[in-house]
Amino acid sequence: MNNKEKSSSAKAIADKIEKALDTVRPTLEADGGGIELIGFDEKTGVAQVKLLGMCSHCPMSQMTLKQGVEVEVKKQVPEVKEVIGV
Repeated sequence: MNNKEKSSSAKAIADKIEKALDTVRPTLEADGGGIELIGFDEKTGVAQVKLLGMCSHCPMSQMTLKQGVEVEVKKQVPEVKEVIGV
């Protein structure tokens, strides 16, 4: 796979991750928060996200990230092995 194919593959996966995040955004927004995709590493399968607003300093943010966001993203995007907050 050449660099152009890699970048288009990464873009396609990032687009799928964004669609998965769209399904959890309303829940986060209802509590005054949000989420932003920072990046995806194809080699490791790690998606990096940033929690925004009230979610950025909520004591439950790790649970939300792992049991909410990560579960949904991994269900919709099998290439993702882990979701981490940055």
